[in-house]
Amino acid sequence: MSRAIRIVAVAVLVAVSACGPANSPPGVPPPAAEWHEFHGTWTATGSRHALRMGANRQASIADFDGSLLLAGPSRPALGFRAEAIVLNDSATGMVGRSVWTDDGGDQVYSELRGEGTATGNRITGTFLGGTGRYAGATGTYEFTWRFVIEAEDGAVQGQSVGLTGRMRAGPPVAAPERGGPRP
Repeated sequence: MSRAIRIVAVAVLVAVSACGPANSPPGVPPPAAEWHEFHGTWTATGSRHALRMGANRQASIADFDGSLLLAGPSRPALGFRAEAIVLNDSATGMVGRSVWTDDGGDQVYSELRGEGTATGNRITGTFLGGTGRYAGATGTYEFTWRFVIEAEDGAVQGQSVGLTGRMRAGPPVAAPERGGPRP
């Protein structure tokens, strides 16, 4: 092969490889200043204790433990162990807290709020920070929750429907000093 043909072949290979999408190596998170959009599925099992408050109202507290699998080119990670504790009132809605833990042990914290009423169960999560690469995380996600199993003993199993969101990690937030200034 002549030298000119080799140079053209190398130039074509360089140009073609430069046109493809820029992907981070597996396990390396994208830069912290960027928004990481994602969609996925959250499945979990747990237990729920409910109190009847008359014929048309119920209050319950539940804890869930499961897995969260994410998709999308800028997702913050492929999967998490996802835990949540929620308090639901069928008349006023739901509040809760969630912790997502990735395969490296870094965690993302979020607050959950939902309608949880007889007319809807749309849930919105707001990121409250985290540890490691998720320190200072901000953003939101939303989904609808669907119970697959609701046993009489309080055992529950469910999954998200239409989970979408976006997250941006920020600089770690310093813990406030306790007891005021030091001498």
